[in-house]
Amino acid sequence: MSLNDGNWFTEVCDEAGTAFSLRVTRQLHTERSRYQTIEVYETSHFGNLLVLDGFVMLTARDNFIYHEMMSHPALYTHPQPKRVLVIGGGDCGCLAEVLRHGDVIAAELVELDERVTRVSEQFFPELCASNNDPRASLHFTDGVAWVAQADAGTYDIIIVDSTDPIGQAARLFQEPFYASCRRALGDAGVLVVQSESPLIHCALIHSMRAEMGKAGFQRVSTLHFPQCTYPSGWWSATLAGGERPHAEFRAADAQAKIFTTRYYNADMHRAALAQPTFMQER
Repeated sequence: MSLNDGNWFTEVCDEAGTAFSLRVTRQLHTERSRYQTIEVYETSHFGNLLVLDGFVMLTARDNFIYHEMMSHPALYTHPQPKRVLVIGGGDCGCLAEVLRHGDVIAAELVELDERVTRVSEQFFPELCASNNDPRASLHFTDGVAWVAQADAGTYDIIIVDSTDPIGQAARLFQEPFYASCRRALGDAGVLVVQSESPLIHCALIHSMRAEMGKAGFQRVSTLHFPQCTYPSGWWSATLAGGERPHAEFRAADAQAKIFTTRYYNADMHRAALAQPTFMQER
């Protein structure tokens, strides 16, 4: 990461040989929490920018794509989702999308670093507007331990809105964690995990899918969507569940939803399930 003399914030992706830049007008916040460096910048065209340890987490302009695709496909895949767990996601964007569903009776967010949430409440209030919803509860602790200690069948949906598989977050991409999720989910339960860029991280996605299979998930599908502020501009989320094919989502309910989304709809859901040739099972 660098902020050069031309006021461009640049995130370098060495493994892809690429870099992405946003023009910055000023720095709004910087701190070192117990776990990471948290920065917020004002940009010229993408609104506020949240950065953790030098990596772009979200911008005000395009985060809706990621948060909608991390949330609604899973919720419309489950036949009747009522209890949802979000692991990570301290900016609360996924939590807000989950709470748009009237049938959800409880949504828990488990985020390791409370400071991410408090900074988001200050600089991204639109993402945190549902934090005081009576159905919501926020817990600032280790998500891996939380799921391992959960009673069997506690949740209908588990959303893993994690950072890249580096450091503490690496545990969220491995079979022991997926096995804990499988146990904590009901029979029709659905797990969704952010799974990086198909163009750059194809091997990681195949590894995740294999680890999910080892953990007892019978159906695994990867969703594709654009995300221009992440490396390559092409991102994914991987769904895991039981015997029911993910293509059999509640399309009629998705099409008739009474809340507004900016990217997600039933057609985009179907399209996201299509797999490019190089991503098909090997």
